[in-house]
Amino acid sequence: MTRAELFQNIKNKRSFLCIGLDSDISKIPEHLLSETDPVFEFNKQIIDATHDLAIAYKPNLAFYESRGTEGWKSLEKTINYLNNFKDEIFTIADAKRGDIGNTSKQYAKAFFDKLDFDSITVAPYMGEDSVSPFLSFDGKWVILLALTSNKGAFDFQLLEDKNSSKKFFEEVIEKSSAWGSKENMMYVVGATKAEMLKNIRNIIPDHFLLIPGVGAQGGNLQKVAKYGFNNKCGLIVNSSRGIIFASNEKDFAKKAREKALELQVQMDKILKENQI
Repeated sequence: MTRAELFQNIKNKRSFLCIGLDSDISKIPEHLLSETDPVFEFNKQIIDATHDLAIAYKPNLAFYESRGTEGWKSLEKTINYLNNFKDEIFTIADAKRGDIGNTSKQYAKAFFDKLDFDSITVAPYMGEDSVSPFLSFDGKWVILLALTSNKGAFDFQLLEDKNSSKKFFEEVIEKSSAWGSKENMMYVVGATKAEMLKNIRNIIPDHFLLIPGVGAQGGNLQKVAKYGFNNKCGLIVNSSRGIIFASNEKDFAKKAREKALELQVQMDKILKENQI
């Protein structure tokens, strides 16, 4: 999916919502456990109930890989089902990969060729040669970790260079922005760090940002939009647990839709306020 197509979907759906499929088998409704593939059935019903409200879905690989072969089968079925909506849904493999070049190339083949995801999250710590193999795939995106929502972000990401006064995450963004372009690279910025989006926009005004942390992690959508919006929206805001686990009863898909709709209505208002 191109940047222009992604923006068109945002305008068409009046939404910049991503739904995280953090589909923990221990939390899905009990009545699904009798299904041949409970996780896929859970995902399918969530997707069916919400795909008109969301522009992206983000399976978190940990919840699939932890289940071994069965989990990988659930992931394959999920991405194959999502690709039925390929023109309107942007898919994100939340895998946080990043290794020496020949290894990254194999990761890229797995997620782009084999599974046909639109994008993958990548850790930048090992530098350009660990990221460039992902950027060599036409029509695919790298979503680089920049500033995360977790407490441990303070360990490294917010350290300040005494000479330049730049924080480490700012240096990562500045350096890495030359590796790709706004057409094939995005950045992860946690919603709980919304006040820092203003500085990030000074560095990369035109790139899309993937913003996790709205919902269960306490991020504020209005603050994210205030500091992170650009003239092409420029935001993909993710909510996972707050939507998919809104209920653990037989009405789980209906409740998930209600939570997704609450966010979509807010997003429509924000888009209108920004004349999009």
